[in-house]
Order: sequence, then C-alpha cells, then structure tokens
Amino acid sequence: MTTADQTALPAVIQPDTAAGANGSRFVRACLRLPVDRTPVWFLRQAGRYMPEYMAVRRHHSLLDICRTPEIAAEVTITAAERLGVDAAIIFADLLLPLTPMGLDFEFVANEGPQIHAPIRTAAQARALRTDRTQDLLYVARAIEKVAAHFAAKGASSSSAVGANALKGTGFSPSVAPLPSKGAGSPGLQPRVSPDGISSAQDQLGIIGFCGAPFTLASYMIEGGSSRNYIETKKMMYASTSSLTQQSCHPERSAAESKDLRSPATDSSQQSCHPERSAAESKDLRSPATDSSPESDAWPILMSKLVTVLTDYAAQQVEAGADVIQVFDSWVGALSPSDYGEYALAPTTALIRNIQALGVPVIYFGVETSTLLPLMRHTGADVLGLDWRTPLDRTWRELDFSVAVQGNLDPITLFAPEKVLEARVAEVLAAAAGRPGHIFNLGHGIVPTTPVDAVLQVVQQVKRSA
Repeated sequence: MTTADQTALPAVIQPDTAAGANGSRFVRACLRLPVDRTPVWFLRQAGRYMPEYMAVRRHHSLLDICRTPEIAAEVTITAAERLGVDAAIIFADLLLPLTPMGLDFEFVANEGPQIHAPIRTAAQARALRTDRTQDLLYVARAIEKVAAHFAAKGASSSSAVGANALKGTGFSPSVAPLPSKGAGSPGLQPRVSPDGISSAQDQLGIIGFCGAPFTLASYMIEGGSSRNYIETKKMMYASTSSLTQQSCHPERSAAESKDLRSPATDSSQQSCHPERSAAESKDLRSPATDSSPESDAWPILMSKLVTVLTDYAAQQVEAGADVIQVFDSWVGALSPSDYGEYALAPTTALIRNIQALGVPVIYFGVETSTLLPLMRHTGADVLGLDWRTPLDRTWRELDFSVAVQGNLDPITLFAPEKVLEARVAEVLAAAAGRPGHIFNLGHGIVPTTPVDAVLQVVQQVKRSA
C-alpha cells in the first residue's frame, strides 16, 4: 500500500504562465518562475503596530473599515507604500462571509469575535444561506480601488513608490475602479528581457483572501476562538457522509446551484485515501442511508462554505486580485488522519475552484508541519510555512513541487538589529535563491511591533538580490 504523501500528486489547473511571465515578481514567485530578487510582504501588514492605521481606528471600528471600500483601500495602500513591499493584501476580515450566510457576529474588546448563535445541529447548518454573496461586494470594490491606484502608478514608478514610502507617506487617494480582470490596460504592457524577466516586476501584486472551510467552521461552531475545538471535532466525528449539492442548498434553485465537484476536484477524496480502490472509496456527496440527521451537519457545513467562499473569491479576482490566499489559521489543531478525513476534500475543492478563475492560490496555516504533505495534495501553488518549520528541509521534503512563503518568527521583529538581521539571513539562505520563495513572517505582525524593524527586514530582503 502507498500513503498519500508517497503518491503522485493530482493534476493541478495552473494559471496561465504566460501571464505570470509578464507579471510582478510576487506573482512570478507564486508560479515558481525566475525573479530578480525574493519578493517580500507581511501577514497583517496593515495593523495596529502602524500609527497611520491607529489614526483610522480612532474614528472607525474594524468592521466599519472592512465594509467601507474607500477606507479599506486607503488602509491597504498606505501599509504597502509605507513599507515598500511587493504585494498589498486587501484589508478585510476572515469572518465577513458569515453575515450573508445568516450568522451574526461581533468583536468584543479583549475577547475577539463572538458568534451569537453557534452552529451545533444539522438543521442550523441546513438553514445557512449561500445565495447572498452579493452582500460581500464591498470587498471587491475596495480591491478595485487598490488595483486602480497601483496600475495608475505604472511599472516605471513602482520602485520610487517604495523609496518614498520609507520617508513616511500619508493616505493615498482613492481612485476610480479598474476595468474588469482580463479587459486589458492599454499602455501598461510590460517589456520582457531576453532572460524572460519582465520589466514589470516592480509592480505590486494584489492579494485577495478568504478563510478555509475548517477554520471558518471552527468559528461558526465554537462561537469564537477556541483552545481545544471540542464542539468542532464532535461535529466532525459525528459525520459519516456528505450530501448532494442540491440537498445541501435548498435555498438555491437547480439552475443557480453549481456543482462543486468539477473534474478538477474529483480526485480530492482519492488523494486522501490512495490505498482505497475507486470502488472502495465512498463518494463524498452520496446521501447516507444509515446515518442520523446530525451526522449530516459537518458535510452540509463544508459544502455551503465551499460554495460561498468560491463566489467570494470570484468577486475578488474579477475586481483585480492577482492571487488569493486561503487562511487555514487553526487547522494545526487537527491530526493528519483527521485533516485527511474531514478537511482535505473541501479545502481541495475550494482551492481548485479558485485556481479555475485563473489566479494562483496561497494556502496558509499555523503549526502545520505534520500536515504539509497532505496540504500539498490540495494543489495550492504556494504553501505558507510558520517559523517552527525548517524551510530548507521542508521544501526539500515537498520535492520543491510547490512554492513556499515564510517563515520568520514575528517576535523576531522585537530583537536587536543584529539578531534580526541574522534571522532574516537564515531564512534567505534556507531558500537558497530557488524560484518560488516569498519572504514573509510565519504569522501576522503583532500590535506593538516596531515599524522600523519591519522596514529593516524589507530593505535587507531587497539588498539580498
């Protein structure tokens, strides 16, 4: 018998590499194409450590910023320009899709997010809506403004933006939306050098994002953050099968319901259990005939999340996102067996659906060193590594078959300059200049981080070319 991490990976729908060849160094790195230097950006780069952001928070709540495209765009732009990074990630929150699904939440001071009516039963899961993702279009509108801002600067001025940002800039003005993705931008076509590296590499990549099915489900079931995920795992373990797409989404008409298992995703179950023959492997979507109603709760929830998150990601790509990052922040709470049994298939479906939109996908988790061989089976273009995972050894064990992002410890940003410089050099040395490395932290920037330390890292990575 073979194991999942010994079996050949399923075919992946790759974005158009010709587009990547003419793209930013960030997008090229996601596709493991040659770059002139390692791209760098930071998780939570627009956050409470930055005075400019705190000035905005004095007048607006977190959710107000997320839901106001002009403010979300300005926060996103300011952080990217202040730091001089290679990518701008849209300012939003993982939990935004919960509201149109019919699940209200709020942020409570010193406690984090709280879900008012946690999902604990199959009936509650079945009642969740999947037909109101248009309510999330404010995120796409913010992405349009960010994309238009950086496109207007053009490839020739991108380097100057980074240099001027180090002097400390104010907010950037909001501008009109870009044409939809694929409409073309006359006059901005990059030149390509003989080695295939485009002159547009200084153009910033724009990152949209969404949560992964397991991580969002854990919030929905636990009612907020959790240490042990007891209720989430109880629902997982109670499940014995999945339902058809139609039975999971009674609120959608047959014409509206899209089959989540396109040919690109049919291999997800088989990749979980390569030791099973096709006849032995149970279809994830076949209705159970011997299960109690509560055993349907987890598969219903997974299916509905994949539907909503696919639509949400599509909005972001249409608005101008170059890459989508899928955050599976809490998936490290699962054993490899549980991940393979309960999380891998829906995550694979989501990632393949996003890739079918024509953009690369970054799949990020925390404390996932034991899960990385299985996470590779999602077909994601990039895997995020946290600081507990040796980058060189891990990448080698993944056969260099996927790009990697990371993996400086965020708390190293509090270290003396020489220590910080040494740790950044270690990460770069571990990657060894191989195409497909994106420098980042192993998790987000924490609130009291010195801005100067973040700037030091950016400049060191840039000098390393």
